[in-house]
Amino acid sequence: MMGIKTILKDKLRNAQRVAVLGIGSQLRADDAAGLMIAQELKTYIKNKKKRNLLKIFLGETAPENLTGQIKKFKPTHLIVIDAVDFHQKTGALRVIDICAEAGVSFSTHRVPIGILRNYLYKSIQCETILIGMQPGSTEFCGGLSPGMRESTQEAGKEIREALKSFI
Repeated sequence: MMGIKTILKDKLRNAQRVAVLGIGSQLRADDAAGLMIAQELKTYIKNKKKRNLLKIFLGETAPENLTGQIKKFKPTHLIVIDAVDFHQKTGALRVIDICAEAGVSFSTHRVPIGILRNYLYKSIQCETILIGMQPGSTEFCGGLSPGMRESTQEAGKEIREALKSFI
């Protein structure tokens, strides 16, 4: 299977502006992974040359609250990073087709990712790419499991590599 970096580079081939939306709860163990990657990306690009082609959003457990800011940025592509239960080994990574995927529990958040994607697509026609990471636990007040910690580091590195031309 192709790595996240390869898939992202292919999907971002015609991108002009990219938004990254990290979703998760820091209070729910592995559910925090998407948010942690987005926070790390935000820190990484903070001191880089700003070209206004990439913006990081921290959606936490209510990403729908950021739709106005995302629409204002007008990305051609939106990368959503979230813990997604697709019944694999803890920490498994997948680029998920939101429109076509069946049998996947997208999240524990207020508004399902598919509804968020549809709203943004109707508003600004951006392509949405979901990077899902298989959680092992979403227990309250738990830390990242070892498999998810490793996956978070790997995904963060691959996403940074795929986004180099936008930084």
